[in-house]
Amino acid sequence: MEKQVLESSEERTFQYQDSLPSLPVPPLDESLSKYLDSVKPFLNQEEYQRTEDIVKKFENGIGKELHQKLLERAKTRRNWLEDWWLNVAYLDLRISTQIHCNMGGPGPFIEHCWPPKEGTQIERACVNIWHTLKYWDLLRTEKVAVQRSGTAVLDMNQLRMLFCTCKIPGVTRDSIVSYFKTEAEGECPSHLIVLCRGRIFAFDAIHEGNMVTPPEIFRQLTYIQKRCHSEPDGPGLAALTSNERTKWAEVGILQQVIPEKSVVITGNRSFHLALSFYAFQLREYLINLDPKNLTLLEKIQRSLFVVCLDDASPHATPEDYTEGSDKVRDIPWPEELVFTVDQKIIDEIGCTKEFYYKKVSDLQIVNYAFTPFGKALMRQKKLHPDTFVQLALQLAYYKCHGCPGCCYETATTRRFYHGRTETVRSCTLEAVEWCKSMLDPSESTYQRLQLMHKAFAKHNKMRKECENGRGFDRHLLGLLLIAQEQGLPVPELYVDKAFTASGGGGNFVLSTSLTGYTRFGGSVLPMVPHGYGFFYSIRDDRIVITCSSWISCPETDAEVLCRTAFQCFQDMLQLTVAAQL
Repeated sequence: MEKQVLESSEERTFQYQDSLPSLPVPPLDESLSKYLDSVKPFLNQEEYQRTEDIVKKFENGIGKELHQKLLERAKTRRNWLEDWWLNVAYLDLRISTQIHCNMGGPGPFIEHCWPPKEGTQIERACVNIWHTLKYWDLLRTEKVAVQRSGTAVLDMNQLRMLFCTCKIPGVTRDSIVSYFKTEAEGECPSHLIVLCRGRIFAFDAIHEGNMVTPPEIFRQLTYIQKRCHSEPDGPGLAALTSNERTKWAEVGILQQVIPEKSVVITGNRSFHLALSFYAFQLREYLINLDPKNLTLLEKIQRSLFVVCLDDASPHATPEDYTEGSDKVRDIPWPEELVFTVDQKIIDEIGCTKEFYYKKVSDLQIVNYAFTPFGKALMRQKKLHPDTFVQLALQLAYYKCHGCPGCCYETATTRRFYHGRTETVRSCTLEAVEWCKSMLDPSESTYQRLQLMHKAFAKHNKMRKECENGRGFDRHLLGLLLIAQEQGLPVPELYVDKAFTASGGGGNFVLSTSLTGYTRFGGSVLPMVPHGYGFFYSIRDDRIVITCSSWISCPETDAEVLCRTAFQCFQDMLQLTVAAQL
């Protein structure tokens, strides 16, 4: 927490937003050249020649027109991609947000300061809520440190979506509403929501101008838990949030509340702290049952975040990681939000739960730590840690499946105004040649090392280009969306086999991201039924991986891929050691 507080009170969290450069549009020929390079691992010579002809035709024809229109768009927007990306990547998706889109993972403190122990859910919950509220207060007062990459200031806009932000579903597209304001901007909602055994409660985090303390939060959560454990369960309206988005908009039952980013923090019953809360909003059906339902839903929609006290494991201890007074003020008890429901809604809740449990029962997730070495040794060997893991994953996939795996790795574009991400396509021709050499017993150690260094250099170059706004995936997306807005046919480039085979259109077999060089971890699900989700954090002494796959797919096994990646880490290290002998 102390690292988030500014050394100088003069620098404010959002003060550099207006001075950030606009997101550039890369040159068309450069993007198309990079695209052609990315498809080579997945095509034979004849297929590649056909794709090359399609790309040349695109570049000299409709692509040139679309690119010009995109440049015109960029002249009137500081980030030409921002609205499009929000829609395409998040708001237009009709699949279950909770299952397919939200990132989840263990709290980063479980392994070092809170070893497992039963019976301590409420203690842990109140401490984590308190720290989250402290962060909210830092954000409100703009005392969260401005993040930098070297000397370059990074965009901080996404932090505005951490609190008091909701996604409201529509039939074809959702929308986002945020009620967060800094102190300089005005009042901001300060209440939070607690879900427990199908019931919904609310209490304010501010009392008489001061934030509630951990003992006061403990008092509120204990009150809720005792009531819920001694009284009948509630209807469980929140379960409806796990279904497919359009269904609720069409049948007019309930628009969904989804935490986009959740940190799972567990006691002897699990505790989920939703750092970004996607709120309920009422449709006509629920409103017509009782007008008060709308008022209750709007209260949830505006809340800071949501805490879920459900009945699950694992568990953890109640060590004291707080500061301040143990005094508990006479603050108002939590208010229960009681909705009017009927049998139709009760039936829908039951169906939704059945759908959810069936879907998640097909999910395989493994979370392992590789401890023989980590970032420190990689740096010593002058190997970029992130590239090290990406190439190891390529080798592991090749070993498991006997072919290259098209791979999406997230690169940040936060050097630019409201920048978010670009795609690094990790499965390069250089990576594939190296993988083949590692599996060819006739290849010398020297040749393998040379090929590995080439693969490293290629990946490092791509990542740097992406971070500087010179990637190509978002550019190709922009050209496609321009065509759609103009009512033009989909260009042949986007229906060519090479586009899908190389991962385009959301078809990456490996969906990956470095969550950072800290204890924070988590994962998302595979993009495709025969794919993997592969998220990892790299620390000085270890690499922690969270890998997911679908049990129903006979081709994939998250456990096997993870274990194979661990072996590849060792193989790569041995390669560098053997070369020095």
